[in-house]
Amino acid sequence: MRGRCLKDRRSVHRLKLLCGCLLALCLSSGPQADAAPPAGVPWERLTTGMQVALWNPIEACPQVPSLLMLHIDPERFRFSIYQYRDEGLRAPLSIHDWQQRTDAYVLFNAGLFREDYSYLGVLLKEGRSLGTKKHHSWQGLFAAEPTDGRLRKARVLDLAFDGFTEETPPYREAAQSLMLFDRTGKLRVRDSGKRAFQTVVAEEGEGAILVIKTVDVVSLHHLADCLHRQIPSIQQAMAMDGGASSDVIASPDLLHAAQETTSQATWRSLLAGNIGVHIPLPTVIGISPRTHPRTIPAPDASPSSHRR
Repeated sequence: MRGRCLKDRRSVHRLKLLCGCLLALCLSSGPQADAAPPAGVPWERLTTGMQVALWNPIEACPQVPSLLMLHIDPERFRFSIYQYRDEGLRAPLSIHDWQQRTDAYVLFNAGLFREDYSYLGVLLKEGRSLGTKKHHSWQGLFAAEPTDGRLRKARVLDLAFDGFTEETPPYREAAQSLMLFDRTGKLRVRDSGKRAFQTVVAEEGEGAILVIKTVDVVSLHHLADCLHRQIPSIQQAMAMDGGASSDVIASPDLLHAAQETTSQATWRSLLAGNIGVHIPLPTVIGISPRTHPRTIPAPDASPSSHRR
């Protein structure tokens, strides 16, 4: 009889554990909070699903300048390719003019292009090809808006490991460029000694997308090494066009909606496009909310090869 009671108590205990596990599973499958941005970076919230930081890694990376960084949740924001010929324009636009034309929350420069402004490598807009054939040595591909709902909304694909068919592409928006480092931790750019302004797109393991712009010149090798060592949450990263083409801008409405503090002067000026030279860009990538609110929500109260 005693043995049977012990057995019954054990069965009840196992049942409680099972119920607890099922409850935790149910809770985890519900609506998720914003993905946490990488630690050690002074993040401030622009709006729900988007954070910004101006990070100076000089102590750990003495050869790398301050970095303007945006942390974006692709579940809340969509990415769109814009190319001037596809828009029916005679010539490329400055990033300020692109922002006014597209009304995107954020815009940044896409990959490399030739002297005649034709794109080097794969470029897709709503599944249509706007670029040339796949570049044989550039293995980075920023891809967004999948045709299969089971895929992540945006990715940094490494064509050395990830399959991508141009005839039946799994993503509607795509832009090819250089890999910085891959999921194995290997740096994919050599130390050439060349230094320029750089724009980087990175993917975190949890799926968030980082858009990074250097505020001064740096070599791609030193930048790749620093990001890999200091932000271990980044799974892999690629470089867009550098030099004078490196550019990023946020809409005035988005900046106005974000709560302003005295510490924000530099990153606000950078995102507003008030600092640096802004040359015409033939192709840009826009970031816009998946829903279209009448007004931008206030932030949560809680805290081309020839140009490299």
